[in-house]
Amino acid sequence: MNKKLLVLSIAAMLGLAACGSDGDNGADGSNGNDGSNGGNGSNGQDWTAANQWFIDGQARVAKADGLTVENQAGAAKNIILFVGDGMGVSTVTAARILEGQLKGQTGEENSLSFETLPYLGLAKTYNVDGQTPDSAGTMTAMVTGVKTDVGVLSQAEGVSRGNCASTAGQNLVTSLELAAMAGLSTGVVSTARITHATPAATYAHAPERNWESDADLPAEAVTNGCKDIASQLLDFDFGNGLNVVMGGGRRAFIPNTMTDPEGKSGKRLDNRNLTDEWLAKYNNAAYVTDRDSFLTLDPSSTDHALGLFNSSHMEYDFDRTTTGVTGEPSLAEMTAKSIDILQKNDKGFVLIIEAGRIDHAHHAGNAARALHDTIALSEAVRIAMEKTSEKDTLLMVTADHSHVFTIAGYPTRGNPILGLVKGNGSDGLPAITNATDSNGLPYTTVGYANGLGYASLATGGDERYGYAAAPGRFDLNYVDTQHAGFHQEALVPLGSETHAGEDVGIFASGPGSHLVQGTVEQNHIFHVMNHAASLVEKAAAMQP
Repeated sequence: MNKKLLVLSIAAMLGLAACGSDGDNGADGSNGNDGSNGGNGSNGQDWTAANQWFIDGQARVAKADGLTVENQAGAAKNIILFVGDGMGVSTVTAARILEGQLKGQTGEENSLSFETLPYLGLAKTYNVDGQTPDSAGTMTAMVTGVKTDVGVLSQAEGVSRGNCASTAGQNLVTSLELAAMAGLSTGVVSTARITHATPAATYAHAPERNWESDADLPAEAVTNGCKDIASQLLDFDFGNGLNVVMGGGRRAFIPNTMTDPEGKSGKRLDNRNLTDEWLAKYNNAAYVTDRDSFLTLDPSSTDHALGLFNSSHMEYDFDRTTTGVTGEPSLAEMTAKSIDILQKNDKGFVLIIEAGRIDHAHHAGNAARALHDTIALSEAVRIAMEKTSEKDTLLMVTADHSHVFTIAGYPTRGNPILGLVKGNGSDGLPAITNATDSNGLPYTTVGYANGLGYASLATGGDERYGYAAAPGRFDLNYVDTQHAGFHQEALVPLGSETHAGEDVGIFASGPGSHLVQGTVEQNHIFHVMNHAASLVEKAAAMQP
């Protein structure tokens, strides 16, 4: 194949050739846009210099080709691990599109902040005893380097779930514990209860993720000396202790005789007020319960900050920003404040941040809130990228597992991601009309394989659990599917939508990020962090 034909073939394959690119305006292509820019096509237009898709592709390759990363063990001073709870690949894609559409774009061309990180891999999320995992086992893998069973927090698979007597010798050391031993500052942030499975795995060890307060402990656990998760947070005595703890879950920290600022009672039966104990335990300590007190928190004079902003989980970001719910900082604000407190330590820090309510919105079959919380995570990552340097900070963004959340049909480019599927005419139907199923009913682009199914509610979100599952198809012709109170249809009716078992993305930058490549076991994430910051080696060196 001669040069001219080769160029024309490539142009045709990529869809990049401009008008007249086949050279029909001249026997030798002299007046055609064959892009050869010389020889027989000397008068042709160079499509490689005119097509934005091609230009952007070249720029990405050039950027990647010039990428350098510090791969020496121990090169990372700081580590920040973001976990989007339930943030599968389809959630990332849909959130990317929604964010772009909220900006006035078609959406598909948009990128979330962490999608610009240079290294990408996939993590296998199964638990030792579960093909489709739960958050306790998955987070344990990420923070200890060891996979374990469903429902188990930072203990090895030798335990029996819910059996305290089986835990002897099963505790695993977490990345936060190692960091504290090594003299680094440590922090854990979540929009869920801070005693919930994902954040709890960073500092607690239990054979049952639901032992959040002493009121949750069965008699067997009490008899055999197991402690509840909230009290274990106060027992964290490695190094200088935990420096930052922010999230929801206030009820597990105060006695059931006490009423919190929301007018809700605590859960503890032992009459301990762990928030008071936090203040008494640490020097330069602070405890805050709302956004106003959070904003006045001075990082320069605060070395140990406890923020508990809700009796249970924090609000969905959509509700925090849109429906008038106030009093809670955003995930981005908590991220920024945490970094400001932690980075005072010249030795560095390890910070683990969870966007916990992506998962909860999916369980309720409410895509709008799940996607808005994913966008909020993206904003928090952007803040972390701005406040740290790739030169000394390993930054990773991943998920503990995915959900049975799908993007389907053949909607036209720019179709609202939360809307009904509308084609562009290429399927033989009139352009921009609702696509329909075999029964003539329209359907949404996003949906769920199982769960509570369709509902169109005034508020939505957790409100969905007050209504029965609604299996089957519904006529959505006159339903506002983009409203946050809309809950997508589900194929299999269940009391709650379930996790899914496919791999999830790992996005990374900074020292050691080159180790995030290919498809890996989820516990690989811990080993990347350990290599990047030499956590085990530094912790061992600090021990007497």
